[in-house]
Amino acid sequence: MIPVTKPYLPSREKLDAYIDSIYEHRWLTNNGPLLQQLTQRLQEYLGVENLLLVSNGTLALQVAYKALGISNTGCNETAEAITTPFTFVATASSLQWEGLKPVFADISVDSWCLDPANIEAAITEHTRAIVPVHVFGNACEVEAIDEIAQKHQLKVVYDASHAFAVNYKGSSLLNWGDAATLSFHATKLFHTIEGGAIVFKHKADLRRAQQMINFGLAGPEDIAGPGINAKMNEFQAAMGLCVLDEMVANLAARKAIVEQYQQQLPAEMQLQAINYAANANYAYMPVVLKNEAQVLVLLENLKQQGISARRYFYPSLNSTNYGNGQVMPVSEYIAQRIVCLPLYVGLSPINIEKICHIGKEIVLK
Repeated sequence: MIPVTKPYLPSREKLDAYIDSIYEHRWLTNNGPLLQQLTQRLQEYLGVENLLLVSNGTLALQVAYKALGISNTGCNETAEAITTPFTFVATASSLQWEGLKPVFADISVDSWCLDPANIEAAITEHTRAIVPVHVFGNACEVEAIDEIAQKHQLKVVYDASHAFAVNYKGSSLLNWGDAATLSFHATKLFHTIEGGAIVFKHKADLRRAQQMINFGLAGPEDIAGPGINAKMNEFQAAMGLCVLDEMVANLAARKAIVEQYQQQLPAEMQLQAINYAANANYAYMPVVLKNEAQVLVLLENLKQQGISARRYFYPSLNSTNYGNGQVMPVSEYIAQRIVCLPLYVGLSPINIEKICHIGKEIVLK
């Protein structure tokens, strides 16, 4: 069986050494030494400041909204946030969970990211924020989005779940926006089994969030305000440190796989147009086919050969209960025709060739 992805498992010997240190210190959570070490190393590796580790990527979004004063829980008035319909459901559900109505704006047909040209028409008196997604790690048009946000005095929170190790014009893509959130789920390029992070623009927002994720406590007997338990534990941090140690080899292996796909896939399959000012991080291998019928045949033919692929992201969220009847032609077009092909360290050249051959048989009929 060839799955669509496999979690990256680092050196067991190195992981055991970190776990031994946990047993020695008996510090399992609450800002332990491994979490502190991972925070510092990630800030250095990514080229960011004000990074906060949390227990998962969805909570990263929710805590970011809270810390930035965007959330609307417990209030009667309408509050909205503009986002993309071409994303995982957590982007929209986290907004709704925080009392914000997701208002969709359509995507670019080439980059598959939120198209800045469609944002202003969606802004109303109720809009509090823009929540773009760096889809499959592809950088949004951050400068255009920033200009719109400043013009309308809106916060920007980037769902950067896929954008680990992506730089834009020589510095981290995560430095754009009032906050950028990452997912460290087991299937991600970098992972901590489960986990996530928030990169804040301002130190004050980081300090506020640090209290929020620890029940709102400013000290052992000082309850500063409402909070939640969103802390990352030491075992998650141990896995993260091991995976980070091997990121150079991990990225190189994924790059080689993507390049083989690009060389062998038929030209009739559309590939994502990567932002020219940013690097690719080889997190996913998405292709767009001519029509939905080809997608269904491809998935079935791959399945018959023991190969798993995924319609990711499908359906376009505007066509779900989150959409309120909104029509997003480009997102719907891409969502109906997209397939993510297998991509993970250890996927053999022979199997990549086999996948590409199956694809050619379908699109060249």
